Formats: sequence, C-alpha cells, structure tokens
Amino acid sequence: MNILGIIIAIIAIVLLFTGGFVQSLNFLLWVGIVLLVIAAIVFLLRFISGRRV
Repeated sequence: MNILGIIIAIIAIVLLFTGGFVQSLNFLLWVGIVLLVIAAIVFLLRFISGRRV
C-alpha cells in the first residue's frame, strides 16, 4: 500500500508540472500572436504611408 501511495504521488507531481507548463505555453502562444498582429499592423502602416526607416 505504501508503494502505491508513492506511485500516485509521483504521478500527481508529474501531472501538476505538465499542467503548469501547458498553461504557461498557452499564455506565451497568445503573447506571440498579439506581437505578430502588432508587427503586421506596423508593417502595413509603414507600407501604406510610404515611409522608409
């Protein structure tokens, strides 16, 4: 019974870390999408206005 408790605790810890990594990666994915949209808007504004920097 003690070995079963240790195995369940190890599985719980692994799942906890995996869930945390997935949430942080999901957040970083949304940050990347927002930055990509901002970069596209800036590029289009510079292209339309004709300014070269």
